[in-house]
Amino acid sequence: MKTVLHQLGRYRRDTLLCVAMAALEVVMEILLPFITAIIIDKGLEAANLSVVYRYGILMVVLAALSLVFGALAGKCAASASAGLAANLREAIYNNIQTFSFSNIDKFSVPGLVTRMTTDITNVQNAFMMIIRIAVRSPLMLVFSYIMCLIISPKLSLTFLIAVVFLVAVLGCIMAVTMKIFNEVFRKYDDLNASVQENVSAIRVVKAFVREDYENEKFSKASSNLYRLFVKAEGLLAFNSPAMMLAVYFCIIMVSWMGAHFIVGGTMTSGELTSLFSYVMSLMMSLMMLSMVVVMISMSMASVRRISEVLNETPDLADPADPVEKVADGSIDFEHVSFSYKHGSGKNALTDIDLHIKSGETIGVIGGTGSGKSSLVNLICRLYDVDSGAVKVGGLDVRQYDMEALRNQVSVVLQKNTLFSGTILENLRWGNPDATEAECVEACKAACADEFIDRFPDGYHTRIERGGANVSGGQKQRLCIARALLKKPKVLILDDSTSAVDTATDARIRAAFAQKIPGTTKIIIAQRISSVEGADRILVLDNGRIDGFDTHEHLLESNAIYREIYDSQIKGGGDFDQSAS
Repeated sequence: MKTVLHQLGRYRRDTLLCVAMAALEVVMEILLPFITAIIIDKGLEAANLSVVYRYGILMVVLAALSLVFGALAGKCAASASAGLAANLREAIYNNIQTFSFSNIDKFSVPGLVTRMTTDITNVQNAFMMIIRIAVRSPLMLVFSYIMCLIISPKLSLTFLIAVVFLVAVLGCIMAVTMKIFNEVFRKYDDLNASVQENVSAIRVVKAFVREDYENEKFSKASSNLYRLFVKAEGLLAFNSPAMMLAVYFCIIMVSWMGAHFIVGGTMTSGELTSLFSYVMSLMMSLMMLSMVVVMISMSMASVRRISEVLNETPDLADPADPVEKVADGSIDFEHVSFSYKHGSGKNALTDIDLHIKSGETIGVIGGTGSGKSSLVNLICRLYDVDSGAVKVGGLDVRQYDMEALRNQVSVVLQKNTLFSGTILENLRWGNPDATEAECVEACKAACADEFIDRFPDGYHTRIERGGANVSGGQKQRLCIARALLKKPKVLILDDSTSAVDTATDARIRAAFAQKIPGTTKIIIAQRISSVEGADRILVLDNGRIDGFDTHEHLLESNAIYREIYDSQIKGGGDFDQSAS
């Protein structure tokens, strides 16, 4: 809770004002029944109209003040709660941006979406209720009971029976519903996951005619959520009957005992009338408090989930005195071992000792799970090593400012992402200040100009969200061009030409040799044709180096490389290249 409330920031003032206005509103309302008793006893029964007028005007003033204070309290509550929600969303989003890949691995995407939407909305509603009703209700409860004690101490003792009864019933209900609401928000994650997975993969769903299966899966997740909510709300429904039972009990007791007191001369008619008002205020305060407890029970699960994200600290941090400039594109792995879960003993890479000169073109090949992507993730410090050191430009990557390092190490992934906007806007992710001429030059090097020129709007063609209106190969070439605009010291292609034909792949590699000869190029590929022209080729097997040499030497000395070569070349060639 402390973590969440820390995000109030400049809305603390509105929160305090809301509390103050709510307190003043209660004071005004508490005085009204007391003045009503005076009007009845000293004005109406005594036939003294001056008392009626005088105290009647006072009642109007108090009612007006109560209305004003209530309106101001509502306005401040709305401002403070909406401001808290806005600050929480911004804080979560900003914190996510600082996460390393290992931090992101701890939270599912649907889970993060639920935290930034449903959970924050719950906290916003609960906070609005807490600073308004949770202040108003206890004060109204205490003041109403004090006034009851002043009017009739004997009758006031009977109200304690109703209060104890209500507290016991509401406490039992809350204890059960809080556990249910904790489960509810976990089910929200499942529901969001089902929606996100289906919508993002809708083409695959339709291609395999799995609409019925996906509908059934969503219905199951939705039904689970429905059953939990019905169970919780069904229990909460007992609030109202319990409340009415307590109210009717109090009314009967006040009516019966009050009548005896009036007859006995120990109570006036005005006092009995005001007592009825205070009893109703007391009971309604308890009812509102029960609603507050419901909102708090719902929001506490959300508060815990939000705090998890806000309290998550990035695993990676810049050093105290970071290096801002990368000298060159040389890369050294010095007996590096790495695992995604530190201390698990399941290494993705083991004892990698590797030295690459600046400007070299290095091919990386190996089976699925051999550690190819893990290797390149360490170069731009998306993860930190367990042991050993990774050096770029002669310095350990942990000595660099991470932004400066990643600006000089461009990575093009196999699963690339394009954003909504024009082609030029997407390209300028690589360099916001790039001119259109520089963008065109980068696209030529990536062989993307040939399809861009065919678009009616050329480089101003709008890309749909996720690059839905371009093919996989076109998307890869645009992402390569985007990376080239950074003019990096190191360029990493992580199987990022898998969706283009071999002829285009060859042209891209030839353009690299001509356009960026001084850049170190690391090409991860599944095709021998993509790496055979490299200066040296790294063969990985189960997270270890199995070979590191030229294409010709590996064919002679490395069994794994020769097996891959034979299966691809002698076995029929690449998918779009005839066997040789």
